[in-house]
Amino acid sequence: MRRWLALIALLIAWPAHAQILEPDLVLTGEITGADHQTYKPVTFDVPPGVTRLEIAFDYTGRENRTVVDLGLLDPDRFRGWSGGNKKTFFVSTEAATASYLPGPLPSGEWTLLLGVPNARPGSKATYEAKVWFQRAPASPPVTLAKATTPGWYRGDLHMHTAHSDGSCVTGDAPRAACPVYRTVLAAQAAGLDFIAVTDHNTTSQAEALAELQPSFPNLLLMTGREVTTFQGHANVFGPTAFIDFRLGSKSVPTIRDLQRAVTAAGGIFSINHPAAPSGEQCMGCGWTAKDTDFDAVQAIEVANGGNEKALGGFEGVLSGVPFWEAQLNAGRRITAIGGSDNHDAGIPHDKPSAVGRPATVIHAEGLSSEALFAGLRAGRVFIDLDGTGDRMLDLSATVGGRGAVMGGTLAARPGETIAFTAVIAGADPAGLEVIQDGARIVPRISPTGAFEVRMGAQDSWVRVNVRDRAGRLLMIGNPIYLTTAGARAP
Repeated sequence: MRRWLALIALLIAWPAHAQILEPDLVLTGEITGADHQTYKPVTFDVPPGVTRLEIAFDYTGRENRTVVDLGLLDPDRFRGWSGGNKKTFFVSTEAATASYLPGPLPSGEWTLLLGVPNARPGSKATYEAKVWFQRAPASPPVTLAKATTPGWYRGDLHMHTAHSDGSCVTGDAPRAACPVYRTVLAAQAAGLDFIAVTDHNTTSQAEALAELQPSFPNLLLMTGREVTTFQGHANVFGPTAFIDFRLGSKSVPTIRDLQRAVTAAGGIFSINHPAAPSGEQCMGCGWTAKDTDFDAVQAIEVANGGNEKALGGFEGVLSGVPFWEAQLNAGRRITAIGGSDNHDAGIPHDKPSAVGRPATVIHAEGLSSEALFAGLRAGRVFIDLDGTGDRMLDLSATVGGRGAVMGGTLAARPGETIAFTAVIAGADPAGLEVIQDGARIVPRISPTGAFEVRMGAQDSWVRVNVRDRAGRLLMIGNPIYLTTAGARAP
């Protein structure tokens, strides 16, 4: 699956928005011999409301040994100096490319500072700086790496580092707060394509991830957060700006106020470990928030790494599957995901809660946050509970010339027979299990994973799991939704 991922290394040098948007500004000029060993300020105006600024810089004249270094100043302070080691960089309110300082982006006159350590007498060269402005919350999430090949991408959507309560042991040192790089190395070793580091109520890890990203071109490093309240925990993917988590306070009186803030910021709201106990045993861990707007919930973590250690494992008392399926039966379309909830990057991969165990596998148009979030919202997702690198699960269905894939919707008339096909790799196809509306059904299943379901009078949903020969659950699939609306009359 990864033979094309080397392409990312070529794309990482180009800024995120360069691949999807025209620059807001293009600054051009000339470097001559008279600029030798001088500093050349290039000023530009930043409008109000900008939360992220990206610059891509290039120049001619290298054949004549012209050299141009880069720095940046905002109207109030120095923001960094990368010299000649970066052609692209960004600064934002929460993070920045290594060499640069994060923080608020004041409006007014900024300066791209060009240092010219060498320009031969009589030489002439030109430069071009492309500038992109991002405004929250209207702008799309930031992409730190990108590949444009559609396919299945494996990742971990729930993990903690020194920026909250992650800890680990290094060599002979005592257990200590675990730096972000340890989590990234563990994800690389697990063969993951992406991770979201979701420290509690903070996105301070964003700067460390931005610094590490160029060194891990085959692994997309995304910043999330686990919004930790007294009434439940939820991951928010996408935005990095502050979201007030003080549920029950004057600023966030109800869960719906919190959900509206996430929606306004363009984020994905995912309920974590909903069946966990709450109280002194695990303060606020289970989902008890009253009046939750489940129409504003895009995902539910049905498999948490901690579940594997609990009574009954992933299907035991802490399983989030019944909570999720109750929402499906209420007519909602919410994507099931998994997450290791890793708090120690040193846990071996064959142990519960190791990085990438379980893995969430998303079919996306490419390896970018935008594409992954679109795949997650669309339900093109399955969960590999052991976090292997080769298991595969997909589901398709056809009726009357119409078709749908996992996460999609298929219209059928009552009484029509719908043909399903499950695609399985890395596991015995004989372990296929079919679930309809929360109950296991036993259709005749061919060796190729084909089976049929008759459409009832009401809307329905069908999904599949895969088990091993001993009956242990290996993979959890998301549904295909069946509806009578729009079905052609006989």
